[in-house]
Amino acid sequence: MVHAADLIRRKRDGERLAADEIAELVLAYARGDVPDYQMAAFCMAVFFRGLDGAETFALTDAMIRSGETIDVGASIGRKVVDKHSTGGVGDKTSLAVGPIVAACGVPFGKMSGRGLGHTGGTLDKLESIPGFRVELTTDEFLRQVRDVGLAIIGQSTNLVPADKLLYGLRDVTATVDNVSLIAASIMSKKIAAGADAIVLDVKVGDGAFMKTIDGARELAWTMLELGRHAGREVACVLTDMDQPLGHAVGNALEIRETLATLQGEGPPDFTELVLSACAHLLAFSDLELDEQQGRERAAAAVQDGSALAMYERWIAAQGGDPAESALPSAPVVRAVAAAGDGFVRAIGAVSVGMAALRLGAGRRTKDDGIDHAVGVLCLKKRGDAVAEGETLAEVHAADEEGAARAYSEVLVAYELGDEAPPARPIVLETIA
Repeated sequence: MVHAADLIRRKRDGERLAADEIAELVLAYARGDVPDYQMAAFCMAVFFRGLDGAETFALTDAMIRSGETIDVGASIGRKVVDKHSTGGVGDKTSLAVGPIVAACGVPFGKMSGRGLGHTGGTLDKLESIPGFRVELTTDEFLRQVRDVGLAIIGQSTNLVPADKLLYGLRDVTATVDNVSLIAASIMSKKIAAGADAIVLDVKVGDGAFMKTIDGARELAWTMLELGRHAGREVACVLTDMDQPLGHAVGNALEIRETLATLQGEGPPDFTELVLSACAHLLAFSDLELDEQQGRERAAAAVQDGSALAMYERWIAAQGGDPAESALPSAPVVRAVAAAGDGFVRAIGAVSVGMAALRLGAGRRTKDDGIDHAVGVLCLKKRGDAVAEGETLAEVHAADEEGAARAYSEVLVAYELGDEAPPARPIVLETIA
């Protein structure tokens, strides 16, 4: 029998806990044998005292053991790759990376989540496609990865149930912001879902969870070590989230931008991040490519149309209509004009994300509905020159009232100045 109060006291006092003690606590909590109030106290003790590497791995391992696991590679007889982002504004990267990697002949299998607050969710974007099924059984998931080469689905309820319980608890007890708890939450799901190699996109900046490069680097190293402990190949890219990624923020708008990118017509920052992630994943694959060769192979898949063809095959396999014309469009589109001449010095990612959320593109609570058609297009990005009256962005809204409110919010998100800011790459650092 687990003695939760004793473990709470010891962690509160800064003691190191043994792996079996952490496992007993987590598994007992998942069974309902440890109440929320005790687990909340434990999370608060961890928040202030932290976990070392061995404790973090023990926590991650226990969370994995709380539910089912999937060995995708063994099931299909190939090395399977996956990509995960820590979340940001306009981040639709997986939707382009998956088809490109699969078009290169590398199986891509991913379980994704929904958005909450100003960060969008991959499943929400996919559900803007009429008919698309995000819920597949494990057998359907494995069969599609084997037969099509690509599947992105919602997380199984039986996969890492302890994480779901813990995350909900942390969210309401102000204990989310701890590197060990964040890393264990992310990596438990990635490891349990079974991919052999994983690229982790750790966002940095205004629109990201990690506000500083040092914090992002610490999280990246922690996740990298957890992956290595579990026998996975992992690379982390630290990427800029001080402005929205690409132009589109909002579900159907982001699907359209994904389609443009798969045809070689995507925004430069988004295209660069997509090709960078593809290069890492293809280098991890069983094709025996290095990163440069992987990047060249990814670019070729876009150029020759095979990436777009794979996207269409994938969407159809999950019941969706892959035609761009099938996507919903907002009834009101309003241009946001520059108040003067100058250069775009900054675009507040959180401000744009919150404007999109209030339009209906996101949810404040898990039970909120979503309007897949609405959102914001940031047509001018950091460093661009603008003239007075020129369009900075477009607001796509359900009605005039929402458009007017979002217009003001987006206009304020733009900071103009007399000089262009220093150029900043989308990929800030790679840890591998």
